[in-house]
Amino acid sequence: MGSRITGALLDALAVLSPVDCAGCGSPDRALCEHCQLELEPAVTPRTLPDGSTVFTALRYEGVVRRTLLALKESGRTDVAKPLSASLSAAVERAALEPAALERASLDRAAHPGVEFLAVPTSRSAWRRRGYDPVALLCKRAGYEPAKLLRSARATRSQKTLGSDDRALNLHDSMKSRVPLCGRRFILVDDVVTTGATLAEAARAVRAAGGEVVGYAALAFTPRLFGDAERA
Repeated sequence: MGSRITGALLDALAVLSPVDCAGCGSPDRALCEHCQLELEPAVTPRTLPDGSTVFTALRYEGVVRRTLLALKESGRTDVAKPLSASLSAAVERAALEPAALERASLDRAAHPGVEFLAVPTSRSAWRRRGYDPVALLCKRAGYEPAKLLRSARATRSQKTLGSDDRALNLHDSMKSRVPLCGRRFILVDDVVTTGATLAEAARAVRAAGGEVVGYAALAFTPRLFGDAERA
């Protein structure tokens, strides 16, 4: 009964404000039922270049890629909620790692030892979009990300750069707004390709005196890493 009522409400909303599915382009839904199934998380650990583990929920291809690009490049904030459910699975798994469990559980009201820190968007991307996709996904997932890191300098687009050039491009590009001594974080990103962005965020946290106890990302890029557990 509930699903029929929800469907009827969505049909009515589609008449008032028509949209196309961000995943496949079919009419009348922000994300159709078939594409929603493609966002079912399969949380997998992957190894960052420094040996740390990042947990990812989805493969960045097909429906996942189109839906995330719709959020990031087309202003489709209406797909943030279904994407956030997948991100939440990765974040919760990262929070179960021994380094994080030693300090806190996900119940931050009772155990405030670990904070969630969204990797910040660049200044140019913020001006273009008017919002931070990673922070938005965190909020839709029910996490209030700490707003502590900022872009410290301009960087080139990462899209055409190799692994070494990505790391060099991002080095020293982030900075903490305040000292972080004694604070511990799980870093959260949208897509992991080479791990350079997470590595730079971690460097910035540590430079400010903080500690990184876990990593989570919505998706990883399989065209570069296949199914190997490397990010």
